[in-house]
Amino acid sequence: MNEINPKDPENMAGHIKSLPRDLENAWKLGSEAPLPTYPKIEKILISGMGGSAIGGDLFGSYLSTIAPVPVLSHRDYRLPAWARGSETLVVCSSHSGNTEETLSSFEAALERGCSLLAISTGGKLQRRALEAGIPHWQFNHVGQPRTAIGWSFGLLLALAERLELVQDQQQEINQAVLVMERQHTLLAPSVPLLENAAKRLAGQLLERNVVIFAAGEVEVIARRWKGQFNELAKAWASFEGIPEMNHNTLAGLVFPESLLEKTSAIFLRSPLDHPRNQKRIDLSMQFFLQAGVMVDSVMASGEGRLAQLWSLLQFGDYVSYYLALDYGIDPTPVEALNSLKAALSD
Repeated sequence: MNEINPKDPENMAGHIKSLPRDLENAWKLGSEAPLPTYPKIEKILISGMGGSAIGGDLFGSYLSTIAPVPVLSHRDYRLPAWARGSETLVVCSSHSGNTEETLSSFEAALERGCSLLAISTGGKLQRRALEAGIPHWQFNHVGQPRTAIGWSFGLLLALAERLELVQDQQQEINQAVLVMERQHTLLAPSVPLLENAAKRLAGQLLERNVVIFAAGEVEVIARRWKGQFNELAKAWASFEGIPEMNHNTLAGLVFPESLLEKTSAIFLRSPLDHPRNQKRIDLSMQFFLQAGVMVDSVMASGEGRLAQLWSLLQFGDYVSYYLALDYGIDPTPVEALNSLKAALSD
């Protein structure tokens, strides 16, 4: 398969290949961009939608075990009641700068006296931030918001280090970049089917109902896989976290039988998973197999925590890409989302 596929005229494969470089460039930009001296930050809220929000999810998940403050994502208008005062840092992230929910959160944060940072490629968010004297980090990226996750995450991680919430992240970035560059050589479009694990998995998922499971910090990657299946392959998918699914989902492996027979369960794994969750995944896979569900698993690669998260993220992007090609669909356009936005603008 050539690097530019006729079914992929806008070169989604090129965007997936650029993930390590985007992450590296975002880290550098965030380390150098102007940043005011904020009051002591006690909590962080990332306001964003879709492709911008998933970067905030990954940021919050990664920081959950190493940072002294909570990080939460907000996918809605306005702000939750607790988000007020300068001790709350609200980061409004919008790829286009025109996301109406994020703009609403920006105005609410201004009204409540929150500390603020805006991130976008431009648009209304940039103009409004400049008018209000709020710092704005502009990045250059041409493509769908979901392809800019390297930017939406890398900028936030640089912000966290500059706020002294985390330390020594350069090595983590380097490891993540290295593992993705190595993995690209195994999963790129030019790698034939028999040698390409992402192509093989995509082929197994054709005409299947896909559910992705993961534990702990890796759960956010399951969410990313779900979104990529939706937006690239235009395929239905869902995700669930472990251990929560052990307290309900396993009981549902009975009906409807016709759906179970057409379902594929994918378990994302990491050597850093809690030992009890590792055992839960092993046992859960057995339950699914006994129920007649097709089961597969993908193990993270790399040494550091960040490298393992990004290795799974990149793998999922490639699986979604190849599934789109298998369905004969262009992986880039999202006509349903554009139609909804047009209807809302009436």
